[in-house]
Amino acid sequence: MLINKMNRVNGEITVPGDKSISHRAVMLGALADGTTRINGFLRGADCLSTIDCFRKMGIKIEESNDTVTVYGKGLHGLSTPSETLYTGNSGTTTRLLCGILAGQPFDTTITGDASICKRPMGRVTKPLELMGADIENEYCPLIIHGKKLHGIEYDMPVASAQVKTAIILAGLYSEGETVINEKEKSRDHTELMLKAMGANIKVDGLTIRVNKTESLKPQNITVPGDISSAAFFMVLGTIMPESKITIKNVGINPTRTGIIDVMREMGANITILNKRTEGGELAADITVETSRLHGTEICGDIIPRLIDELPIIATAAVFADGKTVIRDAQELKVKETNRIRAVVDEFKKAGIDITETDDGMIINGGKPIHGADFVTYGDHRMAMSLAILAQLAEGNSTLDDAKCVDVSYPSFFDDFYGLEK
Repeated sequence: MLINKMNRVNGEITVPGDKSISHRAVMLGALADGTTRINGFLRGADCLSTIDCFRKMGIKIEESNDTVTVYGKGLHGLSTPSETLYTGNSGTTTRLLCGILAGQPFDTTITGDASICKRPMGRVTKPLELMGADIENEYCPLIIHGKKLHGIEYDMPVASAQVKTAIILAGLYSEGETVINEKEKSRDHTELMLKAMGANIKVDGLTIRVNKTESLKPQNITVPGDISSAAFFMVLGTIMPESKITIKNVGINPTRTGIIDVMREMGANITILNKRTEGGELAADITVETSRLHGTEICGDIIPRLIDELPIIATAAVFADGKTVIRDAQELKVKETNRIRAVVDEFKKAGIDITETDDGMIINGGKPIHGADFVTYGDHRMAMSLAILAQLAEGNSTLDDAKCVDVSYPSFFDDFYGLEK
């Protein structure tokens, strides 16, 4: 795909619903006693994989545009799937299902696409096995033999909302208390949703306590726009000359707003408007304007709050004056691709001064760059970051696979080019 270049961008945009919340709404809605309605659901490939898996376990789910209705059968209402559960490219679906299925009275096999089959699942299966789970393999396909589970106390070795959530979900089925101690706060959509549904869960700082739960109450859930998708337009509006973009109804859960903090630290002109709370989740409108950016250091406990946004933050760093250092981001190596290496390799094609480190990268920004034939590695966030990078490059650029954006943002390129003024 040839990436068409724009001179300036202006206007308003509404990004698709939050991917993390959409996944969890379907899963917990399926486990609730009654009907859960989800408005603003992200109809991306990953979230549709979650719907498909729960349909295969006997859950009726209706779809109408971005509204999804889930007819829950309770915590013990899932049926033995007649075939392998296929999770596509979705690490969230794969890992969270492990937590739910470990305590079911049946066996299940989970697998995904080629990318998922290369992603490590041991970080989820090992704590679940401490709870009594019986899971074969550390890579997909995973064969889960349902067992009776018991609570554990588990110190999280790395900040991971997927691992944490898998343990929480298993804790709903476990005898005794499950205690999870986090090093840094990771996204807490699961905890918020479970509290609203009446689960036996308590959060005190970095400690989460879960006890066996008899039932979950169905909800009407409104999914805010995904800040991970908004991030691309936040950076675009900041680096493009004479530009201003307002992104409507974006989720600003404090565990997800690291991108805002870092962009402001870099000098970005960002305004937060119309703050509100819906279903326990904060949302707001975000306005960004052309700004003079400077380099910064990104590390420590902010990393879990912006881990998915690091490729587009690296793009912003290319157009910032001075040096940007990203550290403590080893988690990027186990995403859809090794995002540290992918960013470094592709950015170098454009003549960018960038160095790979073991846990991140160093970018010397503020220098001219040129177009290139970019490889996305089938990674949606790489594709969108490279499309924005190419806007300020001299000459033409191409993407080998633009279709991969369908994982999280099927209408990205329509929305992207719709902003040109």
